[in-house]
Amino acid sequence: QVQLVESGGGLVQAGGSLRLSCAASGSIFNLRAMGWYRQAPGKQRELVAAITSGGSTNYADSVKGRFAISRDNAKNTVYLQMNSLKPEDTAVYYCNAETLLGYAYWGQGTQVTVSS
Repeated sequence: QVQLVESGGGLVQAGGSLRLSCAASGSIFNLRAMGWYRQAPGKQRELVAAITSGGSTNYADSVKGRFAISRDNAKNTVYLQMNSLKPEDTAVYYCNAETLLGYAYWGQGTQVTVSS
């Protein structure tokens, strides 16, 4: 079992920044990758950014150049730095962890609201 606890969401004006954190605990030794997904009202959940255990990163086209994912292995924490936020970034952001066998764990979600 893997437990994920997210923090850092909130309300920000367009052009502002937020940093999300996701702390992992439990059976984290077999994680292949961790990442962030988001789901806006009426839309499907989509990948925002992911980082593998080896440090490779992947971003949605809509956030490239604005968001940055990183991890602190000592703290078992993944971060999502979000800059130049836009109203269309408004969504519930979920932390995700995937094991080597492909099983996915999810955090409880944190709301990010960007006002215009």
